[in-house]
Amino acid sequence: MSITFSQLKKAISNHEIDTVLVCVSDMQGRLNGKRVTGKAFIDYVYKETHMCDYLYTVDMDMFTVPGYKSSSWETGYGDMTVIPDLSTLKIAHWLEKTAIVLCDCLDHDGKKPLMHSTRQILRNVVSKANKMGFEPMIGSELEFFLFNQTYDDIHKNKYSNFQESSWYIQDYMIFQTTKEEDVLRELRNSLLKSGIYVECSKGEAAPGQEEINVVFTNALSMADNHVLIKNAAKEIAFKHNKAITFMAKYKEEVGGSSCHIHNSLFDKKTKKNVFYNSKDKYGMSNIFKSYVAGQIKFLSDISIFLAPNINSYKRFQDGSFAPTKSVWGIDNRTAGFRLAGHGSSIRIECRVPGADVNPYLSFAALVAAGLYGIEKKLKLEEPYSGNIYQKKVREIPKTLSEAIEIAKKSKLLKNILDADVIEHYIHAAEWEQKEYDSSVNDWQLRRYFERG
Repeated sequence: MSITFSQLKKAISNHEIDTVLVCVSDMQGRLNGKRVTGKAFIDYVYKETHMCDYLYTVDMDMFTVPGYKSSSWETGYGDMTVIPDLSTLKIAHWLEKTAIVLCDCLDHDGKKPLMHSTRQILRNVVSKANKMGFEPMIGSELEFFLFNQTYDDIHKNKYSNFQESSWYIQDYMIFQTTKEEDVLRELRNSLLKSGIYVECSKGEAAPGQEEINVVFTNALSMADNHVLIKNAAKEIAFKHNKAITFMAKYKEEVGGSSCHIHNSLFDKKTKKNVFYNSKDKYGMSNIFKSYVAGQIKFLSDISIFLAPNINSYKRFQDGSFAPTKSVWGIDNRTAGFRLAGHGSSIRIECRVPGADVNPYLSFAALVAAGLYGIEKKLKLEEPYSGNIYQKKVREIPKTLSEAIEIAKKSKLLKNILDADVIEHYIHAAEWEQKEYDSSVNDWQLRRYFERG
């Protein structure tokens, strides 16, 4: 459950908690941090601790990537000050006698926010929305694949001969998901006990594919919940000698795993959804229309934040329930943006991100683009209908390389994100592309080894 600092102190003194995970989100949206003894946390770590600032300059393999302004061998890879956000304190019910807290990152002296740290990027966008009188509200739906193998076994098998938890499509199937309840039930209930309001889990549209849905909340809390859900899912699967992947597309023959992002704006004072207008034919307020117009306008420019990896772009295939077009439709799952809900629950669903996305970055980019649309009073085009896969309209970038070039040439991005942040994450994307371009993969070996 979510707990206060005084409740944590009591739990530690009663020997109910002996470890506190002190965590930050890295650029990939993974939890990095320390396992701190309960005594040390309540004595002094709750005020601040320190971690190497290279955590925001390393790639997925923790390789020290050259070329960043913020941290490098030339700067000496010093420390950043890490401040626990005590409002995020939770008991991690899927781990033994463990609590967890998420942190904000400051510079070495602890005086200035680390502007390129992922939580700070979202904080800045939320702050702008608040000044405009809005509270961004987000719900992110996470899909993933479950395997009846351990991570070690999969690694030893060189990531081949996967054993999915089902051998048939299990979308909404109760019997098949009953077989997976050892993992999914613990995931649902552990998260709920830990203060993350889980609504449901369900089978998805491929063998072994699952989805977990949580109740929407404010943008920062949702991003925090999102990274905890992913970490908890992997840890619970590990306990059961199983494995989970959040890859956007782990196998070419099956659909990918998405992270559909439902977003709306609430009035800071009245706490009501400002997107609803009962007199409009679509139920949309003018603010809502401009917000969606901003997201559509920026979609290609912010693609490196919505689809950050080489593999992310493998999802975008016709007829796959992953979008290929940057347009909106009314309850239409072939569109990049889907108008969902009605009345006070009306919202826009961005269907572009995969399950590999960093929630802080994707939420920040989408909300910032929407706020730009409101500021500029952008006009929203009419919705598209029918099978949008077949329509000749704006395409979503097809590769990371294309998305990088669009971001580099963009004249729009500087209107919604800090210039140093843009440069930092373009550099990260360029490194990912460079690593892939220099690799020799299985496809190349199969195709060229004998016949080339």
